[in-house]
Amino acid sequence: MQHCVVNGLAVGGKAPVRIMGVINCSMESFYSGSFVPPEAVQAKAVEMTEQGATIIDIGARSTAPNTQQISGKTEAERIDTALMEMDGSGITVSVDTTHPGVLAVCLKHDIHLVNDIGGFASDAYAQMVADSRLPAILMASFSQPGDAVGLDATIRALSTVTERCERAGVTDYILDPGVGIWTPLRSVNDNWELCSHFDVFQRFNRPLLAAISRKTFIGLLLNKPPEDRLYGSLAVTLMLLSKGASLIRTHDVAATADVVKVYERMVNKA
Repeated sequence: MQHCVVNGLAVGGKAPVRIMGVINCSMESFYSGSFVPPEAVQAKAVEMTEQGATIIDIGARSTAPNTQQISGKTEAERIDTALMEMDGSGITVSVDTTHPGVLAVCLKHDIHLVNDIGGFASDAYAQMVADSRLPAILMASFSQPGDAVGLDATIRALSTVTERCERAGVTDYILDPGVGIWTPLRSVNDNWELCSHFDVFQRFNRPLLAAISRKTFIGLLLNKPPEDRLYGSLAVTLMLLSKGASLIRTHDVAATADVVKVYERMVNKA
């Protein structure tokens, strides 16, 4: 597997599994317990880093279904304020946005990774990332986030994403199969199918992101709200580790770090 380098840190290949802690600056989030106000962003990032996160992913817009939508201006203002808190911290920061205008604001700060659930569907966005020479996380998408429905479509979408990277000249990236109920066409079974066959995405020879933390498909199985989905999330995380996940995006860094540590001990017999 070809690894990706994020702020000098290898992700994928022979590197250890990395953990990405989620800092959510959107009050509209499906998981209200994950909201972090601007003045607490750096303290939360430090806490997550001490718990085992090597990357902190900061976003300011909820992408969950049926959530209140905000303007690009509001998203930009929120993430600008959060990133000001992080500048000079020495912590590796990822920004979670699909909008070129918001990305332009982010690029004025100390960021090290771009997380695009649009999968470079925007040529302008892809060009900005190429010009910045930052690595990227790119989700399986054709024209909008979550429009790849089912395993076969997800494979085709990831192939499209890799072609976009080649055209843009972006060589350092991580692929995200896009587990989640992003659009009305997505079903719970679609998400379980992606998880069950997560190993097939290794065909792209790129690091894979597992981003399943507290998501709806887990809650519907367990009949539990986001606040009570930790154990279900950890169970899915363990399965995805066994199927090739290189980077785990999570709201729950300490618990996830324990799972990763035990998994790697079992596999490596160190």
